[in-house]
Amino acid sequence: MNHQNSLPNTILPSDEELVHSAQKGAQDAFVLLYERYFPNVIARVRFKIPESDVEDVAQEIFIAMLKSLGSFKGQSKFSTWIWTITNRKIVDYYRSHKVRLSEQDDYEELVMRNPSNHTVRADHAQDDLAVIQSALSKLPQNYQDILLMRFVDDMPFNEIALQNGQSLEATKSLFRRSMAALTKIMEGENEQ
Repeated sequence: MNHQNSLPNTILPSDEELVHSAQKGAQDAFVLLYERYFPNVIARVRFKIPESDVEDVAQEIFIAMLKSLGSFKGQSKFSTWIWTITNRKIVDYYRSHKVRLSEQDDYEELVMRNPSNHTVRADHAQDDLAVIQSALSKLPQNYQDILLMRFVDDMPFNEIALQNGQSLEATKSLFRRSMAALTKIMEGENEQ
């Protein structure tokens, strides 16, 4: 007996199918998109925004997604479209807070401003995160994007290549250059 044929069909709809349904007014389709992307959106925002503002920025991203969902034409993958909205809202956040990422001290102050009752170990983790965030902010956008896709979004190289329209080798090469640049910046900050 073939057990695969006896199992109920549990294939989840694609992003594009959900978008099409949501554009026709199916609220459950939007909820599924939200649930599918929320963990990665919140992780990416958490990596770039001070913890005290993460939920607000994530909420703005999904509000923007809902408002502009009708204009999504499928000319790019839905995941690319949501990451574009995410990146824009992160930039908007820093514009509205008048933070210039090129000024490390201001950025680190903003990141570290979050008062917490964490243990010493958590404080060190927060310090490490601030150093990584500061170093990451000094990289070109394409370097930031590939590092976030790999480490925050936990995407495999073949999926990153597909999303960016690159060959697998070009993607891996970009990743290696990004890591080398990040390491160089972090080593320079540790020497200070």
